[in-house]
Amino acid sequence: MNNQKKKNTNKECREVLDYFDSVLVYDNSLHYQNGYCFFLIKDGLEKFLILMSDEADLNESGFTGEIQTIHSQTFLKCKLTHENAVVLRSKFHFTNPVLIGKVDSYGLGDRLGNAGPAHLRAIMNSEFQPVLAQQSIRELERTKRTADEVLDAASWAVFQEGFTEGFGADADHLKTTDDIDRMVKAGYTMFTIDPSDFVVNDAVGMDLEELQDQFKKLPWDALGVQPDVHLLSYFRTSLPLRNGEILNPSEKEVLTGMVKYGNVIVHTKKLVDYLKETYPEHPAEFELSVDETDQPTTPFEHYLIAAEMSRLGIDLVSLAPRFCGDFEKGIDFKGDLKQFREEYELHLAIAEKFGGYKLSIHSGSDKFSVYEAIGSIDSGTVHVKTAGTSYLEALRTIAEVNPDLFKEILEFSLSRFDEDKKTYHISADVSQIPNPDHLKNEELVALLDDNHARQVLHVTFGSVLSGSDPTAETFKERLMKSLTENENLYEANLEKHFIKHLKPFKQ
Repeated sequence: MNNQKKKNTNKECREVLDYFDSVLVYDNSLHYQNGYCFFLIKDGLEKFLILMSDEADLNESGFTGEIQTIHSQTFLKCKLTHENAVVLRSKFHFTNPVLIGKVDSYGLGDRLGNAGPAHLRAIMNSEFQPVLAQQSIRELERTKRTADEVLDAASWAVFQEGFTEGFGADADHLKTTDDIDRMVKAGYTMFTIDPSDFVVNDAVGMDLEELQDQFKKLPWDALGVQPDVHLLSYFRTSLPLRNGEILNPSEKEVLTGMVKYGNVIVHTKKLVDYLKETYPEHPAEFELSVDETDQPTTPFEHYLIAAEMSRLGIDLVSLAPRFCGDFEKGIDFKGDLKQFREEYELHLAIAEKFGGYKLSIHSGSDKFSVYEAIGSIDSGTVHVKTAGTSYLEALRTIAEVNPDLFKEILEFSLSRFDEDKKTYHISADVSQIPNPDHLKNEELVALLDDNHARQVLHVTFGSVLSGSDPTAETFKERLMKSLTENENLYEANLEKHFIKHLKPFKQ
């Protein structure tokens, strides 16, 4: 992917910048269209869209703002509201999300809504397509943000950076048709189905008789096949893969796989069909997430799921297995890298057999050793999902420039940790984190490189950002103000961190 910043060199457009000598102008945001000159500025602690024209009526631009004059030059100064973002997307096609397809891509979740420009700068010279607007329903609820706000932040970011190569918008971890309605309405184009509520993890421990009983009870009408026919399509059948491997599942393996994932397959089809039938004109690509299970996804389980998706006419753009080892939040992979690499190659072969969809790495933040392993294989396509690591870089910046605020956030996060960790698989030990009051300011920054502190801060983001607790009521406002005041440092930290994420894939 050859992504270069697009700089508009229109002479009239650049001449108007002479009027803005006391504010920050984002040079890459300069665009000239239909007689209007557009660009973004930062005035104080707020960004604005500026429109100028000597030939068109500013009041007829479609944008809502305030007419102002500087040195006899009249312009329209617009807040970066949702309404103005909608107009922006109607006028500049590149500010709309697109279908990414089966190419390498990187999910760049942004829980604060201000990381997009740095994300783009980091990814521009890589081989990855960016998925900027990526937020799960759970994250939306915990941060008290809307799907519109997340997508708007992405649109303003690509406009600011002049990035015209296309970005994705991932409606992550969808479980219901209501979730789909919410994200389609906002304009998302990638839909990650999370059927984890329908996984029967206990199937692995069932004996053959119990498995046979549960197998018969599956919703075969919805699956569109008779159980005996289905069993024989996998049992006593050699299943060749493109890398020369052959799977020969036993009867128990087939039964276990179907009992474990049968209702997952049905629920996935239900959600995919709902989106296609309810919104037939809406561009959509689908990821299936089966990573939130008790045990790693075996090669045959992956094969079974992929084959059933294919049989039911569901074309996946990506699939997230549960890989071996531990993919804990905010820290590197824990496990046997040799085993991971060997199993990943098998998963790749299965993906290639069923359409060449991407393997998706969930909880992908900071898994540097995994990135190196995947890069060394140099085959297939991959999608990586990150989110919390950008929030941690925001806190790194706060630790550098506002240590007192960082101490408050860390102390509050420690108080919330036992409650907030319940929905995560992590191994942080709070006893290993020193009392922040006993640390020098420069020592606070080092906590962002400590696995225990990283995980505590990572999983408590919702409590910090939602303001639902009286102690945290002003955290987000103060945090955002400090980041805005130190925008260059914050974006430099982010850009450096994501270049570190992307580099290992180039071997």
